[in-house]
Amino acid sequence: MEHSAVEITKDENGIPQVILRSPRGASARVSLHGGQVRSWKNERNEELLFTSNKSKLKPPAAVRGGIPTCFPQFGNRGTLEQHGFARNRMWAVDENPPPFQSVDSNSTIFVDLLLTSSDDDLKIWPHSYELRLRVILSVDGHLSLISRVRNFNCKPFSFSFAHHTYFAVSDISEVRVEGLETLDYLDNLCNRERFTEQGDALTFESEVDRVYLSSSDAVAIFDHEKKRTFVIRKEGLPDIVVWNPWDKKSRAIADFGDDEYKHMLCVDAAAIEKPITLKPGEEWTGRVELSVTASIQ
Repeated sequence: MEHSAVEITKDENGIPQVILRSPRGASARVSLHGGQVRSWKNERNEELLFTSNKSKLKPPAAVRGGIPTCFPQFGNRGTLEQHGFARNRMWAVDENPPPFQSVDSNSTIFVDLLLTSSDDDLKIWPHSYELRLRVILSVDGHLSLISRVRNFNCKPFSFSFAHHTYFAVSDISEVRVEGLETLDYLDNLCNRERFTEQGDALTFESEVDRVYLSSSDAVAIFDHEKKRTFVIRKEGLPDIVVWNPWDKKSRAIADFGDDEYKHMLCVDAAAIEKPITLKPGEEWTGRVELSVTASIQ
């Protein structure tokens, strides 16, 4: 791995960040605040992730965009703050990461970030844990996130998890999502009532806030105007969250522009409906790989 492929710098607010660069020109930028992927660019230097122009970029607020890590709670499904506390904490770079299976160090550039339970965290979530996030950029520009949660407690604990991915799209009304057909989903706009997806593809003409259950391992986002397709492949994360706030909700979100809903779509690999339970000493691993290709159609 070339030394220049991984660079630790500071952002505009002095917060450490890690920049990954592939030999072909793709890049990813990961902030130690929240362990959050803040940028993912292809070899043509096009930004593939959405970040709101109104986002608060200084801690302790989480940045509205990129890929926040939701742990140990998704949304408001529990007693903790929205989406849990991991996205609001300072993480650390692991200088001597353990080997991971299926990672070829000759063809990938990666960094390992660590989050462990602090005294403040233990007051609100009394469980001793380690959360390891490996961010991988392949030679061809694919972005992979491998998450490991280990229980250092003397008792079991349960958690939910999501990579809350804000994809940049040209026009939400020209976007469709495939791979969700016939799945059951929980509709957060209807008190989490359970429905079954009837369409061959999901398209957007109003607010959508759903958790699709036990989805296939691959979901695709087709952006007709940009003629490109995002593919999300996942393991250990059975659910898929799909969210777009549309116009009315956008106006009510302080760190989100009124019209920005047109240019973003959240599609998250997640484990929500059935929380993950770890016994003492046990470990859970989740993986998601994001790729982008030119659409044939």
